[in-house]
Amino acid sequence: MKAFVTGGTGFVGANLVRSLLEKGFEVRCLVRPDSRLENLQGLNVEIVRGDLIDEQLAQSMQGCQVLFHVAAHYSLWQRDRDLLYQSNVLGTRNVLTAARKAGIERSIYTSSVAAIGIDPRGQPTTEQYQSPVEKLIGHYKKSKYWAEQEAIVAAQFGQDVVIVNPSTPIGAYDIKPTPTGDIVLRFLQRRMPSYVETGLNFVHVRDVAAGHLLALEKGKTGERYILGNENLSLKQLLDELSQITGLSAPARSVPLWLPLSVAWIDEAILTKFGKAPSIPIDGVRMSKQPMYYNPEKAIRELGLPQTPIRTALEDAVNWFQENLSVQPIVRR
Repeated sequence: MKAFVTGGTGFVGANLVRSLLEKGFEVRCLVRPDSRLENLQGLNVEIVRGDLIDEQLAQSMQGCQVLFHVAAHYSLWQRDRDLLYQSNVLGTRNVLTAARKAGIERSIYTSSVAAIGIDPRGQPTTEQYQSPVEKLIGHYKKSKYWAEQEAIVAAQFGQDVVIVNPSTPIGAYDIKPTPTGDIVLRFLQRRMPSYVETGLNFVHVRDVAAGHLLALEKGKTGERYILGNENLSLKQLLDELSQITGLSAPARSVPLWLPLSVAWIDEAILTKFGKAPSIPIDGVRMSKQPMYYNPEKAIRELGLPQTPIRTALEDAVNWFQENLSVQPIVRR
């Protein structure tokens, strides 16, 4: 069976491509002309150049039976609003339309827990909850919500589409890195003197890749599955990194108004004078409350694996040390 993959050069996509190859799939990856290819280096994959909004995308999919639409534009900067909607919403619409024209038998769309929002009742959020779109913080979350609606509508009109919603992946091949990978990297580089009081649901990126394949095999058309694992505060995550590396975890938290003030000055004022912002306002606003999720549906219906988060952190630490400029650490 041949799989067409968008976003194969990215963090989740690179792990998915490896899982597909291990399962015996032939893989064709859509790659933008300016994409970095390090994450696909040495892999037996077919590469086609193009973009999510290409009019000839259906031709690129010819001969493939399944689609994994993983690609998305991630940015919390308010200046990227238009690009977010173009790539994530219009791009998803075009990719799914092309899949239908190309005769793709089943599509797996990679959404995000960002599209779901946070249950205001204070309990870990499940697939049954949906935040009103106007209450989702920032244009990234809103764009993922509207992109997921494209997948839902496609399924309602008879296209075989299954939706997966990864939480916060950790592991190898985080090449950019992602915001969570950046936390790990900054910790290793001794650039994290403090932290904010927040929390996230974390999952090994290999489990996210496995969840995509399980969704292909067992997922129900038109339904969504949270691909997550453990809910941890940021402080707990940093303490776990300390145990793994022997480096000291930051001991003090900072009140939210402090990074929010810095972000506002950065993004609202200094950018007008040509300064690149360092902290996105929306990123700080998101940390106001823990973003905890319940992956029980994916565990029960798909058999989603639950690799310990410590293993995910160890894999991330090892990959960053081997691939990026990180000073040697003394492990306990």
